[in-house]
Amino acid sequence: MTPGIPPRPARLLVILLLFLLPFALPSAPFSKDAADPRPARVLEVEITGAITPVQEELLRAALTRVQAGGHDLLLIRLDTPGGLLETMRGMVKDMLNAPAPVLVWVGPRGAQAASAGVFLVAASQVAGMAPQATIGSASPVGQGGEELSKTMSDKVKADLISLVRGAAASRGRNVDWYERAVSESVSLSAQDAVLERVVEILADDPSDFLVQAGRRGIRHADGVLHFDADRMTIERFEPGFRHRFLSWLLHPQVAYFLMLGGLAGLFFELTTPGAVLPGVLGGLCLLLALYAMSVLPTSAAGVGLILLGLALFWLEVKITSYGMLGVAAVIALFLGSIILFDPTSGMPGLPLSTVIVTVSGLSAFLALAVALVVRAQRSRTSLGGQAMLGLEAEVLDWRGSRGQVRTRGEIWSARSDDPLRPGDRVMIVGIDGLTLVVRHGDPETGPQSS
Repeated sequence: MTPGIPPRPARLLVILLLFLLPFALPSAPFSKDAADPRPARVLEVEITGAITPVQEELLRAALTRVQAGGHDLLLIRLDTPGGLLETMRGMVKDMLNAPAPVLVWVGPRGAQAASAGVFLVAASQVAGMAPQATIGSASPVGQGGEELSKTMSDKVKADLISLVRGAAASRGRNVDWYERAVSESVSLSAQDAVLERVVEILADDPSDFLVQAGRRGIRHADGVLHFDADRMTIERFEPGFRHRFLSWLLHPQVAYFLMLGGLAGLFFELTTPGAVLPGVLGGLCLLLALYAMSVLPTSAAGVGLILLGLALFWLEVKITSYGMLGVAAVIALFLGSIILFDPTSGMPGLPLSTVIVTVSGLSAFLALAVALVVRAQRSRTSLGGQAMLGLEAEVLDWRGSRGQVRTRGEIWSARSDDPLRPGDRVMIVGIDGLTLVVRHGDPETGPQSS
């Protein structure tokens, strides 16, 4: 054996160890570096306005696109005053269990992440804000901004605090501040939010935010994702017309205006038969409002009071109440508007100023319509009463000796000693105030005995 040269089996063992050594070493974390020329693919979605089921549907559609399209990240551009608590919970759950990291940037300048928006920021993998943006005020409030009762407030706050603490802790953020945002309704500017570790990045635009996040590194299923401006692509997720229309429709104030406008249109059609257009537009607005209110947290008592108000205005046309029914109608409309939406839902409600202006305007419109209808009926009675004698009318509704008939496209109260049924043709033989006196017969054959 030659001195200094290891025996043959030893040399084979050394070669085998050198061959197996690379496989025994831990793999390096996933990174977008020079060895991987593929750029980081980012899908960007914009969530603005109140948080409703439409925004939840949009987020889920974007997450599905991320998974199907092989994107590395989902970027949410957020600007919201808050919204439904149950919808927010669903969105937080989707973000925490997303197939790819979800980043949130609150922008542009002047944007806000209030109420439900605070929870979305807390659940994001990386969060950033534009200068002059704000975050906070996550305490649940009543419909017009009023405070909830102590028992209800404590119950809702305890539930929300546990949710936001868990989301913020999982992302390594300032848990104490997020708790105070719910319990004390505190807010922060973008600069202070970065200093307080509420968000990580201050960025002027989404591209700047992504570059800073990429340089810091983003935890990924395969390790840590690193990239820069030259190695990333951004794709916008366009929701389409359906989402934009439903986002507009499901705003509480829009639904409220549609409901009142629809009821006013139907009221005008009932009091002045034959106008057609107000009835068509009113029916369309009312159907859209009913759909929106089936999604929004609507109070049945509020809807009932508003309907009662419209019914009282209609009765003002039929009954001489010297304005008392009109006053009761205004009160019912006002109270119904105040309690229309659930105060614990988190959805931005109807400001008191909006309710006052809307109810005042609608009441003035309906009062004018009632006054014109009554004046027209009295004018026809005093000036053209004799001209109506002998006209033919159709019975619309009849009970006992009284009912309603239609003549010349107008609906009148009527009475008769003859037994009548809906659909009968009758002749006007007299007028008693605002009530027509009718009998069986027609203008050609004259009255007939039953």
